[in-house]
Formats: sequence, C-alpha cells, structure tokens
Amino acid sequence: MIWDTIIGRDPAEPPVEEWGGIAYALAALDAALPPDWQLVPLVKVGHDLAGRADAFLRALPVAARARFVEVPGLNPRVRLNYRDGARRCEQLTGGVPPWTWAELGPMVLDLDALYVNFITGFECDLATARALRQAFHRPLYGDLHSLALGIQNGWRHYRPIEEPLTWLSCFDVIQLNEDEMQQLGDAPLDLAARAVAMGVQAVCVTLGPRGAVYVAAPGFDGLETPARPAGGGVAPTQMVRTARVDTEGEPLEGDPTGCGDVFGATLFARLLAGEPLEPAIREANRLARRNVRHRGATGLQHHLRGALSRPARP
Repeated sequence: MIWDTIIGRDPAEPPVEEWGGIAYALAALDAALPPDWQLVPLVKVGHDLAGRADAFLRALPVAARARFVEVPGLNPRVRLNYRDGARRCEQLTGGVPPWTWAELGPMVLDLDALYVNFITGFECDLATARALRQAFHRPLYGDLHSLALGIQNGWRHYRPIEEPLTWLSCFDVIQLNEDEMQQLGDAPLDLAARAVAMGVQAVCVTLGPRGAVYVAAPGFDGLETPARPAGGGVAPTQMVRTARVDTEGEPLEGDPTGCGDVFGATLFARLLAGEPLEPAIREANRLARRNVRHRGATGLQHHLRGALSRPARP
C-alpha cells in the first residue's frame, strides 16, 4: 500500500495526499467481484502508516479477511509530479521487505485465485514468483507494472525487465502498459507469443484512452475454458490470436492515477466470474475510464458502482 503525494494533477489545487497503489485495485475488486466472493488482501505495511492502512481496509467490507502484516520499516511513499494529463515523474521513499516464499506460501494455499500487482517492483524476486507458480495451480493474474521501473536517487525510471520470459511464464494472465511492454526487449509482441506458447493464457497491454490490446492462446476465451494438460502450451501448428478492444466514449479530463490498477482488478474479477475475455476487457476499460472522474482510492468502490462517493481532499 502506497501513500501518494500528487502534484500538478490540477494546477488550481494544492498537492493531494491519499492512499494509492494497490488501494485502487482493492477498491475496484470490491466493486467488481460478485457479492458472495471474499477478498483476502495480502499486504505489508510500514509501522508509520499501519493504523491508517487498517482503517482503509476495514472500510472495504469485502476485504474483512485481510492478512495484514505490519513491519518495522517506513511505509512506501510516492511523490507524483504530473507533467501533463498522463505523464508524470515518480519519487519513491521508504519500503517494506519483499515477500519470501516461506512467508507467502502459507498465506495463499487456501485461496481460489490470486491477483499479484507489482506496485513498487520490489514485492518479491523471481525465485519467489516461480515458487508461487509451481505451488499455486489456480488462476494467477500478474500486473508486472513497476517491475519495469528502476530507482536512482529516489526517482523512478524505465529499465529492461531481466529474464522477461521467465517472469511472464509465472502467471496465467499478464498485464502491462505500452511503456512497460517496451521493457521486455526489442520484439515484445514476439515475446508475448512465446510466453503463450509456454502456457500463459493471455497478455493484455493497456493503451490509456485507446483501450487495450491482447495476445491470447488459441481457444482461450476466459477462465471457464478447460485447463490445458499440465505443462502444455500451444502446439507449433496453432496460432495465437490478438485484437484491440477500444474504450467507449470520448477521452475524459480528470485524474489518470490508478487507472491501470482498476483495469487489472476489474479484468480479473470479471474473468473469475465467468465472462469471456473481450467482454471482460470492455468492462475493465469502462471502469478504468470511470476512475478518471474520481480522486484517490478512498470511496472509489462506490464511485465505480455509480453511487455517490467522497474523494480525497487536499
């Protein structure tokens, strides 16, 4: 969970401080999951913000079973300086220890599905991600996000993702944005197709107001699709498929912070509910677009459902 300070989002207003990062995804999952599902957040929080984080999670009824770990260090904080409606500079301070498999394994083995979002990029190393994939045989979604970000003097910058194919193969469904996708190497779409050949079900690339494009395995049309045999990928004679799913409506003015997190949480929730891939992406596009009209993650679940909510204030 990240504590954001956002500057320049609206030149007429002072900086805003609010929960960000995975908090957007938790709010979107609360809004998008069927009412009889339970969300189990697995979060590490620094001692300085543990009380506030606990209060935020308690305000999400679907997240009542949070597996909340308070750690001695300072919670991650991000200072976001917007240069225009979408581009920004990020400065990261603080940080909690990454998950080890010894910690994570007992927490996930009774779950039905798992959504993994790399908010800082330091949530776990590749060995832990591989152990997770080998032990967890139910749906596994990965938003690789900040794996594509390095850090220098506190400032975030794009960097190549090391061993990208191995990272991709740790998940059933993968999400990146355009800039993150370029960090996979010189031919990122070819790499996505290779990942599908190794058993990945779909790779989704978000395009902001232009929607999203996906690369999917032949025959994959949602998580209700019968599972492949263990270790099975795409046969050499089969072709992966790809398409772009546009957003509906004109681009909106507002706050793009958290749109990718809302997209991924909604997409996975709809896939788990049995929707085919393209309708699930359309719904993810719709709620990510709706997120633009709300500031911060507090109360976001109500806004995404179309109800009145009170966004964060300076």
